Amino acid sequence: MPIFQERFDKFNCCVLVPTYNNAGTLQQFLTDLENYTTNILVVNDGSTDGTAKILSDNKNVDFRTHSRNKGKGMALKTGFQFAREMGYKYAITIDSDGQHYPDDLDVFLRELENRKPGSPEMLLVGDRNMGSDGIPGKSSKGNRFSSFWYLVVTGSELHDTQSGYRLYPLKVLETMTLYTRKFELEIEVLVKSYWRKVDVRNIPIKVMYQKEGRVSHFRPFWDIVRITLLYMWFVLVSFFYIHPRNKYQDFKNKGFRKFWKEDILKSQEPAHKKAAAIALGVFVGISPFWGIHTFLVFILAALFRLNKVTAFLFSNISIPPLIPFIIYASYQAGSLVSGKGFDWDLQLQRFDTGHDIFLGLWQYIIGSLALAIVVALSLWIVFYFLFSVSNQKQVVKP
Repeated sequence: MPIFQERFDKFNCCVLVPTYNNAGTLQQFLTDLENYTTNILVVNDGSTDGTAKILSDNKNVDFRTHSRNKGKGMALKTGFQFAREMGYKYAITIDSDGQHYPDDLDVFLRELENRKPGSPEMLLVGDRNMGSDGIPGKSSKGNRFSSFWYLVVTGSELHDTQSGYRLYPLKVLETMTLYTRKFELEIEVLVKSYWRKVDVRNIPIKVMYQKEGRVSHFRPFWDIVRITLLYMWFVLVSFFYIHPRNKYQDFKNKGFRKFWKEDILKSQEPAHKKAAAIALGVFVGISPFWGIHTFLVFILAALFRLNKVTAFLFSNISIPPLIPFIIYASYQAGSLVSGKGFDWDLQLQRFDTGHDIFLGLWQYIIGSLALAIVVALSLWIVFYFLFSVSNQKQVVKP
């Protein structure tokens, strides 16, 4: 009996293999895989090499075949449906190009075994340690790009978002409408799973990049373009629907006092980070980037690992009643920075030429940035002191 067969059967779990023109590595890969389980499903995505014959000769492998190549995303969707029809509840996807080690199936199975009854479903992504030696540079850069934007749209961090070695909860996938067709589908599933309160996280795996025999179908330009467009859509959805919806639900469930303490003040965070979130929000709110304040504050909060809710709330310093005062103060700050001193006799009639308007606009922009820096820094000092005192009181409180 294969080494992990009883464990696979216990959890109604299978191994799902999408493959396209990987005949050079497929046979040895399947031979190695059969040492661990016979719950193997393969989707032949329209291969034109010897893949079809290899699959026909392997009696322990169930497979489906696309008549033409449709892309990895479509192969995965076919595979997920195939697995559900076979009665499986979980599917561990693994690439057939030889980069993944079948013995790492143990890592995924142990997570299933350690899962407590009633806890959220989990989607596990193999972490290939992209900073290690031997990882292609383009793979490492692309993964950092994807991981950053995943953090922006979910607020959660993944070190590896592009690994094909994953464990999927099929019941959760059944509730999703998946629109993408190629490599970006793996990102779509990750984000939508997290939005459904699934426990999405990395687990460490081994990886081997062979220089010979390995065939990769990832096209750096077009596939990255599609992933970028997908993230752009997710940014809009998360900022204007997902984040507000989740925070509103948290507010209803916790009540104002608990919500303010846990979601705004983040009592478990150090004082300097709480103060920094407030300072960031005020800086963005005063800055001259009108129209993109919300987008900018969420991006910067994610980049600096700060509380996005706090930063967003304080960015609303630029509410309509305060806008004239902010613009006036920014213009005066610009006059001071440029060495002219305060311009108390400011009159609109003085801006009667294009050159005057340009100089006035430039003075406003410079002053706005200067004012934003000064006010943000001042507030950081004030709130750092207040939060430090508050944290000390919590520590000594009996």
